Amino acid sequence: MTEFVGRDEEIAALRRMLNRVTGAIGQARPGQCVLMRGRRRIGKSALAEEFVRRSGLPSLYFTAARASAEQELEQLLSDVAASDLVDRELFTQTAPANWSGALQRLADAVPDDAPSVLVIDEVPYLMERVDAFEGLLQRAWDRFLSRKPVLLLLIGSDLSMMEALNSYERPFHQRGTEMVVKPLNPADIQQMLDLDAKAAFDAALVTGGLPLVCAEWPRGASLWEYLHDALLNPVSALLVSGERTLAAEFPVQAMPREVLEAIGSGERTFVNIARAAGGISHTTLTRATDTLTTKGIVTSELPLSTRPSKERRYRIGDPYLRFWLYFLRPHMAEIERRRGDLTLRRIAADWSSWRGRAIEPLVREALARLLPDGELPAAEAIGAYWTRSTDVELDIVGADRAPIAKELRFAGSIKWLESAFDDHDLRKLILHRAALTDAPLPLVAVSRSGASCGGLAACYGPEELIAAWRRNG
Repeated sequence: MTEFVGRDEEIAALRRMLNRVTGAIGQARPGQCVLMRGRRRIGKSALAEEFVRRSGLPSLYFTAARASAEQELEQLLSDVAASDLVDRELFTQTAPANWSGALQRLADAVPDDAPSVLVIDEVPYLMERVDAFEGLLQRAWDRFLSRKPVLLLLIGSDLSMMEALNSYERPFHQRGTEMVVKPLNPADIQQMLDLDAKAAFDAALVTGGLPLVCAEWPRGASLWEYLHDALLNPVSALLVSGERTLAAEFPVQAMPREVLEAIGSGERTFVNIARAAGGISHTTLTRATDTLTTKGIVTSELPLSTRPSKERRYRIGDPYLRFWLYFLRPHMAEIERRRGDLTLRRIAADWSSWRGRAIEPLVREALARLLPDGELPAAEAIGAYWTRSTDVELDIVGADRAPIAKELRFAGSIKWLESAFDDHDLRKLILHRAALTDAPLPLVAVSRSGASCGGLAACYGPEELIAAWRRNG
């Protein structure tokens, strides 16, 4: 990236942790640990590198590579030797024979009277390849590292494994502060790419806020200008990031990938996903969806109402993968033979309808950040409501909790088109509200092009929504 954008909140949080270390020098346990997790290619490593650079402190940055325990240990030795840790010779003069000794030597290599930073990237790979790594890490932290003025950053892309590292009854439980690194939000993207609010949301849907993909987008370029160039470049981050993510997440698991592609194609119900994935059994599909939701790639949702429902829907939780699986993955062959122009035409033909559905999670997140605002009340949960037949669908439902609410707060509709939200849309919204509840809930519209009707408690457009991230960081 030519410019480091959109991580002020995370940098500030890491700085606060480092200040704790500095302020505790001379105490029994000045060390602090951060467990940083986030989707692959989301910018965790770049964030850590930038923080280390800004700190100006002696540091070590080690990245596991899914190699054998012995090979990883050799790489650690090499990285320590190349680092600027003050006492790195204590580590390198006599090479440690195992990971237990290596972690102890790391503590010897950092000073007692000045702060330093240690970064271990892709920790889940070490959890996979090094026997009892969690226990070794816990012992090294308790006995050695936490007694030094060091900030230890443990980074991982496997969300479930990083969550497990800090879970109850695991060796490292409650020894680190969790940090979740999310994609660049629409306001970050707008700043980085110099776009108006409408175009920034379009860019968010295509790039998913992945810094590597955003970095390829020329400042001020339109969606179609960017896609034209990206689809002509077979090694563009837009094209290759999806396959690299899936290869890392599912190196030997074919069925979750098939189910993911079925969901990515637009199927949302259990029955339709099973059919699109080749008619797989209920048990197999359940196992696959459990894997996908555990990894955080797929989101499972129920209708938000005061009544229980079994009408579960699935969607791709990763915004970039949602675009890649729907528009790019099925047509990689034609892109590779330099016919990205065909793919671009297909995107243009389906863009409006696909975007209308894909924008919904971003809209609900923005509303959760904005409310209460004087027009609509606060809502502890913001979701959607639908029936099995889908003859009733509400894009927005605000409530006190989810998925079974005690109190509904408001209902609404999202119209992300070039035409305004009008009287016809309002009548449909009123009709669907009546199917949800008899209560006269306030009605809200979210429209890309404003509203041309009355009867709404509130109407939000791209500018108001993008301001939610500016206000809340």
